[in-house]
Amino acid sequence: MRIGLPLHAALAAVALSALLGPGASAQQVLKIGLIEPMTGPFASTGKQVDAAVKLYLAEHGDVVAGRKIEVLLRDDTGVAPETTKRFAQELVTNDHAEILAGFGLTPLAFAAAPVASEAKTPMIVMSAGTLIIPQRSPYILRTSFTLPQQTAPMALWAAKHDIKKVYTLVTDYGPGLDAETTFKTVFTANGGAVDSARVPLNNPDYAPFIQRAKDAKPDAVFIFVPSGEGSAVMKQFAERGLAAAGIKLIGTGDVTDDDILDSMGDPALGTITSHFYSAAHPSPENKAFVAAFEKANGGMRPNFMAVGGYDGMALIYEALKKTGGSTEGDTFVAAAKGLSWTSPRGPMTIDPATRDVIQDVYLRKVERVNGHLYNVEFDRVAAVHPDGK
Repeated sequence: MRIGLPLHAALAAVALSALLGPGASAQQVLKIGLIEPMTGPFASTGKQVDAAVKLYLAEHGDVVAGRKIEVLLRDDTGVAPETTKRFAQELVTNDHAEILAGFGLTPLAFAAAPVASEAKTPMIVMSAGTLIIPQRSPYILRTSFTLPQQTAPMALWAAKHDIKKVYTLVTDYGPGLDAETTFKTVFTANGGAVDSARVPLNNPDYAPFIQRAKDAKPDAVFIFVPSGEGSAVMKQFAERGLAAAGIKLIGTGDVTDDDILDSMGDPALGTITSHFYSAAHPSPENKAFVAAFEKANGGMRPNFMAVGGYDGMALIYEALKKTGGSTEGDTFVAAAKGLSWTSPRGPMTIDPATRDVIQDVYLRKVERVNGHLYNVEFDRVAAVHPDGK
């Protein structure tokens, strides 16, 4: 109680604070626990998401609905689900984080889901892409993507463009299995034939798998690998001579990740992918986003992980405006369902039925533009649902 404040006024202030609850008192700090791989093999994901979160705060301010936002970043290294779970528990219990966010890979999102459920804490998945993630907790919302959503348009495009036989090569974990299953289902339903192989997630060696793909003599190889792994794939694709043998490289946009695309060089030219975001997306919103991101990060180009983080913050801000600053789990999730806004990626909506993202998916071709490689969009499939339909 402030010295000199009348007793009745003090009691009224206490009553108002109790009425508003812990999520809505003016200027009360709201801590967001951001868990991403900042070191290790998937560090590019973490650095992109972290940079995008910081940019959103810089552009929109760190106060929303009377709550001052504080982001607590934790590095889970991307390879240890038990570490992710421990961080989630500590953030909620010890640091009093009211929202959990990030989650660079599917196993890490799975590990944190029980924590969100037990604490009834909103959990914003900004990166991971396995379809079933939101089913692991009623408090999960997603602003990244799903692999069925990104893969189905690619399979349809291939079937319509004189590709009859495809060899799928995917990383052997949740998103890769989603991509493999979706591609097979859609492509074979449209008259195509598929052979398949899976590469281990940890310490992958792509060379023998790409050689096996070449030996199968397909019309195209469909690739899914996690963000950051595309350079190794592209190098082996070139060294093994698949392009020279007339074999096309197609895939989801992870393989031609904007963050590292320039470093892939000429072997990446002509690669066709389907994805929800390209740094070359021509909208005014994206041009402004790319310019601001590069300016704030020493010229680093944003990738799809960055836009997942940026839109994760947009979701948090818009939901808090609707709840008056409350982060009570059921209230927050109800407010987030059905939210729509214009992202740097284009229009997006949080599906009320699944708590997942509905968004446009673009067909892109790697081209050289002003001396740099970009995923240049040439077609669009509007409002694709999480299951790819």
